Formats: sequence, structure tokens, C-alpha cells
Amino acid sequence: MKSLLNKIDGMLKEKKFSQVKNILSQENPADICALFEELFGDDFDERAEFIILFRLLPKDLAAEVFAHMKSDMHKHLISMFTDKELREILDESFIDDTVDVIEEMPANVVARILKNSTTAERKAINQILNYPKDSAGSIMTIEYVSLHKDMTVSEAFEKIRKVGVNKETIYTCYVTENRKLIGVVTVKDLFMADEDDKISDIMETHIISVDTHEDKEIVGHMFGKYDFLSLPVVDREKRLVGIVTFDDAMDVIQEENTEDVEKLAAITPNEESYFKTGVFGHAKHRIVWLLVLMVSATLTQIIITKYENALQAVPTLLAFLPMIMDTGGNSGAQSSTLIIRGMALNEIHFFDFFRVVFKEFRISILVSAILAVVNGVRIYLMYDQNILLAATISLSIVFTIIVSKLIGAMLPMLAKKVHLDPAIMATPLITTLVDSCSILIYFNIAVAILHI
Repeated sequence: MKSLLNKIDGMLKEKKFSQVKNILSQENPADICALFEELFGDDFDERAEFIILFRLLPKDLAAEVFAHMKSDMHKHLISMFTDKELREILDESFIDDTVDVIEEMPANVVARILKNSTTAERKAINQILNYPKDSAGSIMTIEYVSLHKDMTVSEAFEKIRKVGVNKETIYTCYVTENRKLIGVVTVKDLFMADEDDKISDIMETHIISVDTHEDKEIVGHMFGKYDFLSLPVVDREKRLVGIVTFDDAMDVIQEENTEDVEKLAAITPNEESYFKTGVFGHAKHRIVWLLVLMVSATLTQIIITKYENALQAVPTLLAFLPMIMDTGGNSGAQSSTLIIRGMALNEIHFFDFFRVVFKEFRISILVSAILAVVNGVRIYLMYDQNILLAATISLSIVFTIIVSKLIGAMLPMLAKKVHLDPAIMATPLITTLVDSCSILIYFNIAVAILHI
């Protein structure tokens, strides 16, 4: 990529446009898009070579590169396009890609896109835009190959050759009758069959489909479960209205994973990238949870204040407090992370609640026993063979880890049950709750053993 980048940059400076066009026409659209980003960075709107380089691309390749670009590049290019150029890009683009662009554009740009779209395209775009944002309908495309059950294999191939060039995928074809989905047939099935075979004889009638209002996250997981290349989307009457393709499903999974990671870090999800979000934008997305966690930590402060006399009687107890709290927080975070991920992958469900709790309990017994022994021996040797202090710390670790792992396992599952995002019960929130429990456990054991 680096050598190609330098080569293209040099040719642009020398105005060797025909050579640049020949080189780019052989490249992958995603790689060309990456080359644009490397070559122009965030200054693309100030570099005349940006639009020149884009205009060198063949029409079909330009549309594919355009689909891979970021929204700010879309906006700049559309502002530079003539109506003729915009129509050419729209004609070569798939409907779902056009919808993705429209969703990120201001009203004046959207109006220009719709103005340069055909009546059929506008109807399809509006149909998709009317579906809820997080639904299967919002990410589907209406560009698929539809066959009739009475067609022969030969007739099916003839139709695929005729309409396939304008469809997003031809590897899976859908058999419909009065718009209702009745079967699925792959190109492999067609190749393996005789030319005179009927589609009805070779099609698969056990169809896995999704409703237009199905959550797009569930759609993404279905691709992982069934290894689909595309998934049919039907309405309530089982009429085929579109398909979700593999590339769109991967975008959904990436988007959902990013959102979960942000929630795990107690950050309000943000659709913009890190550098495109301003300082105040980042602060706004982070401050709410920081305030909630800071206020909730007041409980920890109250508990420590309550046991102030114990700390004065045995000041050494204060030295071990961070270790007890950190161990509890880390233990709870381990459990919550695994449970949240397990639920995201549909490996763990609410009916597994007691099974999960029992398993985490057994894990906590094993882990806490090892940590308690190690710390007990260490404290006994380092603190003048003080067996009572060693016993206090060791028992505190055992009970803290048990409670922490149970909290870390239960809270995400309970959140899911009451229709909250399990990621909300993530590391920061669980750590704050576990800190309070750890301090209570620690001081109660210390008071009981050390008689303070």
C-alpha cells in the first residue's frame, strides 16, 4: 500500500492522469478508499486532487469506492458533483448503500440525492427509511433475484444473466408466488441440476427468514449461527420485501460490539469516530456515568467512616483496604465480562441463571482459596507472624471474591430480564457496588477476629 501510495502521489503531481486511471482500475474498491484516506487524510476537502482522482475512476468502480467512504467524504463529493455525475453514482449504487449515505447527510444534500434518483429508487429509499432505525428493514436491500417455481433451470439462468448485474447478490435466489416467499435456491443448486428441472423440484422450502421489524443485532447473530451469505426479510404476511447481505450484517455486528465496549467503560455510546467527536462531545458522553459512579461511591465513604474507630485501633487495616477492594472489583469484572459476552453470543440465557450462579460460586471458592493461602502466608511472614491479621485478610478475600463473582454474574442476567442492556451492569458499576460489599465484609471480619 505504501509503495502504491507514493506512486499515485507522484503521478498526480506530474499530472500523469491516464496512468493513474489504469493503475486504480485494477485495484479493489476498499483498497482504493483506504488509499484516498492515506493520501488526503482530513484535508481532502482542501485538496483539488481529491475530486480529480475520484473522477478518474470508471463509473462502476467509482460507485463501489463511494460506498466505502466516510460520511464527510460523501458530503464533500456530492457538493462537487454535477447533477449528471450524481445520477451516474446513484445508478451504479445499491439502494441500501444509498440509504446509508442519506441517513448521514443534512437535509439539503438528501434533497439533492432524491432529486437525482428515479421514481422507483425514491420509492425504495423511502420504504427503507420508514422502518425503525434498529430493525432488519432499515439495513435490507430490495435488490435480489426472484424466481418462479414453474421456471426451469435454464429459464432461471437466463433471468439471472438478465437482471443479475443490477442485484447485490446472485448466489442465493428467492422463489416467490404472489410476492410470498415459498423457497430458496442457490446458484450451486442450479449448476448441479439438469437444465429441464423445475425450480419447485430443487428449491429448499424450509426457509429461515426475519421480520422487517426484527432487531438488527439478532439478524447479525443469525449470520454467525447459520453461515448465511444473505437472509430474506419478510413482512407479516410472509411477503418478501428485501434481503440482508453478509457485508451489512458485519457492519451491524461491528457497530453493536463498539457500543457494548463503550457501555462496559461507562461511556454513553457515540456514533461518531474518536477524532470526529469534539472535546465537549467526548466530555458529554462520559460525564453522566462518572457523576453516577462518583455519587454511588458515597456509600463506600459512609461505610469507611462508620468503621473509623476500628481503623484507629488497628491502623494496619487501612494498608490492606485497597487490595481487598481491587481484588473484589477485578473478580466481579471477570464474571460480568464473561456473562455479558455469553449473552451477546446467545450462549447464556436467563433460564441458565441458577446454573451460572452455581458455576461462578464453585469458581470463586477455588480462586479465593488460592489467593487467601498466598496472602495469608505472605502477611504471616511479613507482619511478625501475626496469625490473627493473616486470618482476617485471608477470610476477607475469600468472602469478597465469592460475593463479587456472584454479583458480577447475576446483575447482567437480571438486567437482561427487565429489558435493560446487560452492558449497563458493566465493570465500573459492578466495581462500585462490589467496593461497598468488600469494605463491609472486611471490617465485620476484622471486628469479629481482632475484637476491636
